[in-house]
Amino acid sequence: MVHQDLPITTAATTTTAATNRKKLTLIPLIFLIYFEVAGGPYGEEPAVKAAGPLFAILGFLIFPFIWSVPEALITAELSTAFPGNGGFVIWADRAFGPFWGSLMGTWKFLSGVINIAAFPVLCIDYMDKIIPAFESGWPRYLAISVSTLILSFVNYTGLTIVGYAAVLLAIASLSPFILMCLIAIPKIHPHRWLSLGQKGVKKDWNLFFNTLFWNLNFWDNVSTLAGEVDNPQKTFPVALFVAVIFTCLAYLFPLFAVIGSVNVDQTRWGSGFHAEAAEMIAGKWLKYWIEVGAVLSGIGLFEAQLSSCGYQLLGMADIGFLPKFFALRSKRFNTPWVGILLSTVITLGVSFMNFTDIVSSANFLYSLGMLLEFSAFLWLRRKSPTLKRPFRVPMRMPGLVIMCLIPSGFLVFIMAIATKTVYLISGLMTVAGIGWYFLMKFCKSKKFCVFSTIEVEG
Repeated sequence: MVHQDLPITTAATTTTAATNRKKLTLIPLIFLIYFEVAGGPYGEEPAVKAAGPLFAILGFLIFPFIWSVPEALITAELSTAFPGNGGFVIWADRAFGPFWGSLMGTWKFLSGVINIAAFPVLCIDYMDKIIPAFESGWPRYLAISVSTLILSFVNYTGLTIVGYAAVLLAIASLSPFILMCLIAIPKIHPHRWLSLGQKGVKKDWNLFFNTLFWNLNFWDNVSTLAGEVDNPQKTFPVALFVAVIFTCLAYLFPLFAVIGSVNVDQTRWGSGFHAEAAEMIAGKWLKYWIEVGAVLSGIGLFEAQLSSCGYQLLGMADIGFLPKFFALRSKRFNTPWVGILLSTVITLGVSFMNFTDIVSSANFLYSLGMLLEFSAFLWLRRKSPTLKRPFRVPMRMPGLVIMCLIPSGFLVFIMAIATKTVYLISGLMTVAGIGWYFLMKFCKSKKFCVFSTIEVEG
């Protein structure tokens, strides 16, 4: 069966869209991508604890070329070829048909909303140092719930507002690191950068690779916003290129500064160590600033990733994967209020659970989605060589296969070392996703729900 031409599902083509709404421009898009992926150097410290200074520096220097750059290049090519809000769902559907498109949607949506739940909890974890009542009990639950609802409302007010808020949040959360790097310069001893690690401290490669992986992925999440971007064919490649460089430098400069200027036991390099290092380098005032920056970074991460989840559901409804109800937009703000509301409800539910295994399972599902994404990219190059690609990765098929095989091998390694609990939860989520596809197919055939008449048929 032959695919129909895929519609460009943008704000202008949906029935409930307000045609005069502003679209995302280059600068806000760069910072939204930045918060989809990183949000600052918070969380890079365990790489030093796991493998020592030299390997941590090499990891953040080399890993972007074998993971971040390929993922960003694929996102740039496919987002400009299919500039709709379905993003990676559209890519999998065009390559392998609606079943795989739907499953991709399930994997990515669940991994997204579960990861979002971590950010309000992170913010409250920092705030309970100032307000001890937030450490446990109903005040903690209330604080998490209220912060989640407030941040979700900000998201509801519009993607343009979220985009410019991301610019301000990035400046505020990175400022203390810029200061720390400058103050550290006279104290740096370059030979410390070459240290292979403390004697007697065993290398933890599992922690090392996981730290690199989860600090440098999610580049494709922004694809679900493609329909909201001004001139996506030109804007997307530039935004991704700048965001990759900006993100990598934001990780590397603090790493060089702290490793070179602070001499501490390697085991102290846990998450949050940068704040302790700031106190050693400049004093308590900088430590507090970095802790405030962590909260601001968490807010930016929450907003960027909630936007992706909300617009993903809208995009899936636009192309007939979900009932038309999911494509409803706010008349005032033009935002996908159904997608934002559903994402928020799931996020709140997960926030109150002991979600270590659930987050690991969400990351497992993300890995499955990435393997499908790499496959879809290669298959579309072979299947549709004449497809109009405003941005095209400048390689022939053998080079593209190698570019995708290296990160795919890494994904398989990450999945192979998962626990049995993660396999079980991921399996159940996948079965639920398959069930959802057949339920939607049944609802469509019996006309129980109204679906968009514009769809991609396999």
